Amino acid sequence: MLLAAATPARSGDRVVDLGAGVGAAGLAVAKRVAGIELVLVEIDEGLAALARGNATANAIAADVIMLDVTSAAEVFAAAGLPPDSVDVVLMNPPFNDPARHRASPDKAREIAHVATAATPEKWVRAARRILKSGGALALIWRADGLVEVLSALGRGFGSLEILPVHAEARVPAIRVLIRAIKGGKAPLQIHAALMLNDESALPNKQVQDALAGKGVLPLAVP
Repeated sequence: MLLAAATPARSGDRVVDLGAGVGAAGLAVAKRVAGIELVLVEIDEGLAALARGNATANAIAADVIMLDVTSAAEVFAAAGLPPDSVDVVLMNPPFNDPARHRASPDKAREIAHVATAATPEKWVRAARRILKSGGALALIWRADGLVEVLSALGRGFGSLEILPVHAEARVPAIRVLIRAIKGGKAPLQIHAALMLNDESALPNKQVQDALAGKGVLPLAVP
């Protein structure tokens, strides 16, 4: 839901959620911004079916495509996602560090949660290919893996904005939300950190509003 609240979209945009799972983030964007053309991309058949059901249950028009994000351009094009055809991409790639995360014996769950060294580059490449020039990418990643994702974004993206996410004020960031523009030239910006809980360990109201779909984060503001 924080990813959805960080996704810039306007009515009329074609918005693609890569690795959509059950569709929560993409559907939340569609709920917030009326009139977008939403595409949910998911590799797992069971999750794709749940995404279709969730779209129907929420009366949201969404095209659900079963597709491996790392597929070749020809496969994307055959599925209706040719190069330079999308205004906004949001994605929550598998980002757990395999060196510190015990992989699930279920191969599908492992693929969904554990990153490889090539994960950032492959997912960013897929987004870059389908985005129009000037299109926006919103993603979430591990804070301690920021170097990896910045390296991947260095090929074809600019105008980066980073929002660090902390569980609380006195601990290091656990996640980063990033917005990047295909072909963007503006200098990198780092926003004031987002605290999930305030200094009294109470939930941050801005976060609660975002989780409830009632507010947006700075990255969603043009």
